[in-house]
Order: sequence, then C-alpha cells, then structure tokens
Amino acid sequence: MIDVCNIQVMKPLLEAHGFHFSKAKGQNFLIARWVPEEIARQSGVDQTVGVLEIGPGIGPLTQQLCLNAKKVCAVELDKRLQPILKTTVGEFENLQIIWDDVLKQDVKKLVAEQFSGLRPMACANLPYYITSPILTALLEAECFQAVTVMVQKEVAQRIAAKPGTADYSAFTVFCQYYAEPEILFDVPAHCFLPQPKVTSAVVTLRTRKELPWEIHSKEIFFRTVRASFAMRRKKLTNGLASGFPELGKAGAEDVIRSCGLSENVRGETLDIGQFAAIANEIHRRRK
Repeated sequence: MIDVCNIQVMKPLLEAHGFHFSKAKGQNFLIARWVPEEIARQSGVDQTVGVLEIGPGIGPLTQQLCLNAKKVCAVELDKRLQPILKTTVGEFENLQIIWDDVLKQDVKKLVAEQFSGLRPMACANLPYYITSPILTALLEAECFQAVTVMVQKEVAQRIAAKPGTADYSAFTVFCQYYAEPEILFDVPAHCFLPQPKVTSAVVTLRTRKELPWEIHSKEIFFRTVRASFAMRRKKLTNGLASGFPELGKAGAEDVIRSCGLSENVRGETLDIGQFAAIANEIHRRRK
C-alpha cells in the first residue's frame, strides 16, 4: 500500500499526473499518516460497517477505511484524481468510487443500495467552504449510525457547543437535533499540504435513534430556532415576533410566558427542549 501521506511519495505522484491543487475546491491533502489512522479508529468503523466517504482526495483516509470496513463507497467531484486514486487505492476490492457531487446524490437511496445488511457510517475530510451543506445533507438523510468529519476547529466547536456560550448557534441546534456530537481531536495546520491558515478538528456525530423531546412540527421547530438566533443580541420576543409575524410582539411574549420562561430571555440561552416547548406552543396556536 502506497504511503500517500509521505510527502516524498505524494509530490512525485501528483507531478506525474500534472495535478495542481484547486483553491476553489478547498483541496488540502494530509501529510500526517496518524490523522487518517485515528479517524478510522475513533469513528468505530469495523467489518460490520459500510462507509460513505465524501471527497477522498488522493486516498489517505480511503486506505484506512478500506482496511477496517466491510465496504467503502467514496464520492469524489474532481475527476482529475481518477488516475491517482487508481494508483493509491486501486488494490481494494471493497471500494467503489462514484465520480459526482455528493450534493446531487440521493444520499439515503445511495446508502440503501451500497450497504445492504451493513451498519452505515459516513466519514469525510470536508473542504471548509462546503462543510455546512454536506453535513446538513448527511444528517437529514437520517440513515447513518454515525457521521465523523474533519472540519475547521471553530466549526467543530460550534457543532458541539452548549447553550449560552459564544459558539452556540442555530447550526448547533440543527446538528444536536439529529445527533450527539463529540470532538475527538485537533489536527494542526502542518499536517496538510498546502497548509491551511487554521487548525482543524475531527468531530463525530452519533445519530439519535429516537428524539428525547416531543416535537409536534419539525418545520415550526426549525423556524423557531432560526428566528431565535436571527436577532442574537436581542430578547427572544423580538426574534419570534419577526419570525412569526402573525404572533406579533404581544403574542410572542405570551408564548414565552406560557413556556415558563422570563420575558427577557435570549434565544442563545435555550436548550433544545425549551426550543421544542416554544415551537409546540406556536404550533398549537396556529391550528
């Protein structure tokens, strides 16, 4: 197996195929072998698992996933990588590569077709510029037992944030609605070629088998969350009145009181259970 994280191996390989890094695609390749090894190990991948990998690049994580999982299906957008991946991961019979944009794929259908009888997981070293759309697609597919991704450290902190902290956001609530996140480890910039200007982190999101909250309308729940963070520095009343114009300020205040909360409360301090209570009260009044 070729050590693609060895810069003395990687550079000649890329040069032989005339490959140049694409800034637009956010390409930063790993040059520290311990990183893909740890991602594969800590993600919980084993012979009962089928893994969907997003953006294999030149294959360092792909190699480790193929060594540990029963089957790996990698989705890669950049077709310039075809001859390189043939060299680096062509030996693995448990690998299938789909040359497409994952955001154009029906993820749930793809997983059902590829991983029948296996425990589905997703792994990825995500380009910073497209982290949120891909993570959203993976979680909304509701077909993975866990999603383990390497992202910008500040994004990982946002995903795992607690209510009332600076990192807590609507995206936090979205991720934690679907899964329980845990930051596994940091990855310094010097582990990549070319070096990014920021530190990365690997976060795993273990998806929820069932929701611990009663939510009457998913659409109103997420609308409530978005409205609550839209005016982050203002009282929750203002956000709800803006997000649900039919309530008005008086109606928003009444909803908040009905949920046993202070009229001065800010949305950024609420946990998911409190957002659920507010959304359910709004839903009840709209019937």
